[in-house]
Formats: sequence, structure tokens, C-alpha cells
Amino acid sequence: MIGDFDAPRWGSGTLSRMTMDVLTPKIVDITAEGLSLSGDLTGEELGLTDADVSIRGTLAVGLELRAIERTIYVTGVVEGTAVRQCVRCLKDFDDPLAFSLRVAYEREVKATSAVAKRDDPRKRKPAAPPEGEAEEQNDDLYYFTGDHLELAPMLREQLILASPMHPLCSEECRGLCTRCGKDLNEGPCRCGEEPTGSPFQVLRTMKEKLKDPGER
Repeated sequence: MIGDFDAPRWGSGTLSRMTMDVLTPKIVDITAEGLSLSGDLTGEELGLTDADVSIRGTLAVGLELRAIERTIYVTGVVEGTAVRQCVRCLKDFDDPLAFSLRVAYEREVKATSAVAKRDDPRKRKPAAPPEGEAEEQNDDLYYFTGDHLELAPMLREQLILASPMHPLCSEECRGLCTRCGKDLNEGPCRCGEEPTGSPFQVLRTMKEKLKDPGER
């Protein structure tokens, strides 16, 4: 949640830029003093599909980037509304979305070992935090090439990681009847407790037949 990390210092760096600059800032503009970026981004601009996360409207994204030696540290907050499907009643519902992110970027080195070449270039590993922040958790590490950062893939991945595995429209959701499929949130269905021909009813009938006539 937002309180888990320090919020970006919006006044410490350059003023907010246009959408494309938010997603592709120039490396030369990122200094130790910090570069602050913010904007309203759509799911399409982040490369999201409905299979990833469905976004209603736009996402408010605020980021601060700092260059410490050869590493670029990115902190920020993302807020918006996700459209999810309840795992119990299967209905779509609006889910308020708000989380903090803390990642790091390093330039991808081309001269790598044969083992490293077989690894996924987007595979992340913990990055040491800047000096003075040793007690905070390690950052997720990404890689960049060229003279710009490509932030869209990182934001897309962070949005997916922030999504619940079993979304519920509410904790009290009663789900669907397993027999007729009726939404039990709208009231009880007319299904009997044990439909005719159920294994439990057949077993009870067999037990009745096996009883001693004198016990009946």
C-alpha cells in the first residue's frame, strides 16, 4: 500500500512532462537531484490487455527518478480503478487501485557470459538501495539500453503484480449455486438439498433395503 514506501518528492526535480516523456524519460535528464514526472495514462499506453488488468478510465501515475552512480532509482505511486471479475459470482466490479512502487534500473551489458545470455533479459534481481536507505527493502531491478528509459513495461508488470489472485466483489459474496447457477446474492434458489438420484440418496435407499425386516 501507499504507506509502505516514501512518497515521491514532487517539488525536488523537473516539472511534469507530456505523456510520452512520462513513459520515456531521457537518461541525461535524470540526476541525483531527482526528476519528477506525473501524468494520466491509459491501459493502452501501458500495453495492458484485458487478460492483464482492465482499467476504467485512466491511471494517475507519479514518479521520481534519481541517478546514483550507475543505477537509476524509481519511486512512485499509481492510482485508478481496475475492473475485475469476482471469483464467486463472476460479475464485474470496480476495484479502487492504489499502490506504491520502488524499482531500480541498470544499463544492460552486452558482453555477458553464455549462461547469462540464456536468461530472460527482463528477469529481475534485488538491487541495493541508495546509501542512507539500507533498512528499506531491496528494489526490483530492471535493465535499459539506449538514451531513454522505457517505463511502460515496468508499470505494466507492477500493475499485474499488484492485482489480487482471487478478486472478490465483497467478502460477503455468496457466489453462484453449483446446481442451477443462480446468483445467491439475489436470494436463495429453488434447488433441493439432495436432488433425486444423488449418490447420498441412493446410498440411503440401499441401506434401508439391507435393514432386517424386524428392525423396520
